Amino acid sequence: MTEYTYSTAIQTANAIASGDVSSRELLEAALARVDSLDGPINAVVALDAERALAAAEQADQAVARGDQLGPLHGVPITIKDSFQTEGLTTTSGSPDLADFVPEGDAAPVARYKDAGAIVYAKTNLPIWAGDLQSYNKVYGTTANPYDIECTPGGSSGGSSAALAAGYTPLELGSDIGGSIRTPCHWSGVCGHKPSYGVVSALGQIPGMPGTLSQADIAVAGPMARDIDDLEMALDLLAGPDTWNQVAYSLTLPPARRKQAKDFRVAVWVDEETAPISEAYRNLLMGAASAFEDAGANVDYEARPAFTFEKAVDTYNHLLSAAEAATWTLSEIEEHAASTEEPQGELGIAYASMRHREWLSWHERRMQQRNRWREFFESFDVVLMPVTLTEAIRHDHSSPFTGRTVQVDEQQRPYTDQLKWVGLTGVSWLPSTVVPIGQINSKPVGVQIAGPFLEDRTTLAAGRFLQEALGGFQRPEGF
Repeated sequence: MTEYTYSTAIQTANAIASGDVSSRELLEAALARVDSLDGPINAVVALDAERALAAAEQADQAVARGDQLGPLHGVPITIKDSFQTEGLTTTSGSPDLADFVPEGDAAPVARYKDAGAIVYAKTNLPIWAGDLQSYNKVYGTTANPYDIECTPGGSSGGSSAALAAGYTPLELGSDIGGSIRTPCHWSGVCGHKPSYGVVSALGQIPGMPGTLSQADIAVAGPMARDIDDLEMALDLLAGPDTWNQVAYSLTLPPARRKQAKDFRVAVWVDEETAPISEAYRNLLMGAASAFEDAGANVDYEARPAFTFEKAVDTYNHLLSAAEAATWTLSEIEEHAASTEEPQGELGIAYASMRHREWLSWHERRMQQRNRWREFFESFDVVLMPVTLTEAIRHDHSSPFTGRTVQVDEQQRPYTDQLKWVGLTGVSWLPSTVVPIGQINSKPVGVQIAGPFLEDRTTLAAGRFLQEALGGFQRPEGF
């Protein structure tokens, strides 16, 4: 079944529906591939082979009967371990949940299953999905298929590694600090961070099992090797949550432009407080040039009417507030009483702010969102970096804030890697990531941001770059 290893989800579903291949054959091939290749990668951390094989048999019987089939009918997939999956251990990387077996599926997992997908395994992540690398005390460290000395990214690093290694054609990620975008960028695959609120993340951990609220900034979204798969998956995932579906429906508008030559593209790649490597900058400029060569209107100077630093500061404060629920009251009180500069792991720096202060930062966010809206009256998308460089080497030193990243001749704080994703995430914008080339045999991607709720526009821009620049390139040895 190796001819289907790197097929898209759409191609795989069509092959099953036409009888060219059976769901069971594909699942057995995926299980064998994980068994033979995943040792040094450690992307897949929990298998559900017996139940998945039974589901595949049922899927094949449905094809034989001529039943009406869903768009993912019989397609074997993996799922990030932060999403509760019925009957399959879901830990979110925490020893506290090492034996937790959910009785139901997270909302986006259920939507994939309703479309016919068969979940056969879970993929690795950092504890509580809280790092740009994927490692934890339950399952260990996940490596990048392009270079096992490097991370595939986080927090959806197991997801991106599984896609790059050919274990699955489709995945499900979450993103509050680039957790879809960074792994796709560093693992050479495609991902879409939806507009905030478009996809229900009910059943995502954190919060703890049973939590009904959805954190600010945080979203769930699709990951794949192909833009068409992303858009198909977004159509499955998007819609009102269980609170709102009684009265609400969702119709995302079509892409603003059908042809690359008609796009109005802004390019934002240079910021003193978040400098990117020269090699990465060259590839980003190559992506911009692809639009120019196609006849698009490309502007390298246009910016929304606020500063980069203002947006990043807003993001840092609101991220801390959103992450506060993952910290104990005593930890937050200790920070509140401290007279030192905010330090510690991701999400605790400003977690002790009072609610009235949060309201002030939220208003700043809303003002920035309005500036973005004005900006997108003149532009359709903006191209920007995801992080500062290509994939970094494993670094699990503590505290998180003490780590550094080498950017050409500079040493930059590890947390600078959050700035470009925070710039768009805090304003709830959709962002699509697509590969644009490689640096020292390691892939990098571009972040394509667009107007709120106009997700199809960023996907359309990503589709053009995928076609123009070659898209996913499988790692050597896979």
